[in-house]
Amino acid sequence: MINVAIIGYGNIGKYAIDAVSAAPDMELAGIVRRKESLGKHSDELAGVKVAGDIKELLPVDAAILAVPSRSVSAEAKKYLEMGINTVDSYDTHPSIYDLRTELSSIAKKNNAVSIISAGWDPGSDSVIRALMEAIAPKGITHTNFGEGMSMGHSVVAKSKEGVRDALSITIPMGTGIHRRVVYVELHEGADFDSARSLIKEDPAFAHDETHIIQVPDISLLTDVGHGVNMIRKGVSGKTHNQMLEFNMKINNPALTSQIMAACARASMKQPPGAYIMIEIPVINMLYGDEEDLIRRLV
Repeated sequence: MINVAIIGYGNIGKYAIDAVSAAPDMELAGIVRRKESLGKHSDELAGVKVAGDIKELLPVDAAILAVPSRSVSAEAKKYLEMGINTVDSYDTHPSIYDLRTELSSIAKKNNAVSIISAGWDPGSDSVIRALMEAIAPKGITHTNFGEGMSMGHSVVAKSKEGVRDALSITIPMGTGIHRRVVYVELHEGADFDSARSLIKEDPAFAHDETHIIQVPDISLLTDVGHGVNMIRKGVSGKTHNQMLEFNMKINNPALTSQIMAACARASMKQPPGAYIMIEIPVINMLYGDEEDLIRRLV
C-alpha cells in the first residue's frame, strides 16, 4: 500500500480524498492544513486524520500538493527534503521547466521523486499533444479550453487586494485563442477599479482578452465544469492533411485530483528526480499487474 498525504483542503484537496480512497493500492495517511484551518469542516472530514504538520501523519510515501501554483516550489522542497515523493498541479506553463530543474537536484539528493504539473493541462493534455506530434511530426496543434472554470486563474484573481472571491471562466475563440471573463466578489469598501486593474495586469490575464465583472456572491455562479478540444493538422512522413482531434468535458478538480493520484502511484516506480508527465510511462500510472495491463490494453 502507498501511504498518501494530501496537503491542502481546497477544491483539489477535497476531490483528492475521493481519488486516494478509491485506489485499491493506496492508504490515506491524512490531510495537512494550515493551523488556522484546523477544526474547520469537521463534519466533512469525519474519520480523516487532519494535522498541522506532516510529521504527525508519518510514515508517508507521497504527498499530493493541493496548493496554489505560487506555493508549489516551497511546499515541494519541504517534503522532498524529508524523502517524501511529491505530486503537484503547477500550471504556470512558461516556468515549468525551471521548476523541474529546481526540484530535480533536491529530489535526487534525498532519494525522492517529484512529479510536476500533474493536472490535465499541463499534464494529461501534454501527453496527448506529445502523442499527436509523434503521429504527425510536422504541423500545428491548437488547444482550446472551456467553456469552463479555470481553477488556476480563479486563484490568481482571488489573490488580488480587495477581492474576497473570484471565478474565472475561460471561453474558447478557436485556434488556441481564449477570452477570459472574471467575476469578482469584493470585500466591503474595496475599490472595483483598483481590483480590476490588478487582475488585468497579472501575467495570467495580461495576454488574453479579459473582462472583469463585479457580483455580490460568487457561490451563486460557481460551476467547476470545464473541457478541452485539441486539434492537430499535420504531416505523417510525406502525407499531408492528417487531422487529429481530442475532446473531453470534465469536472475540473475531480479530474485533476485523479491524475495526481495516478502520478503518486507512478512516483513509486521512478528513479529519484523531478519529472513532467510526458517523461513517465503511462502504464506506471495504472493500478494492476503490468502483464495483465499489457494484455488488456494493447
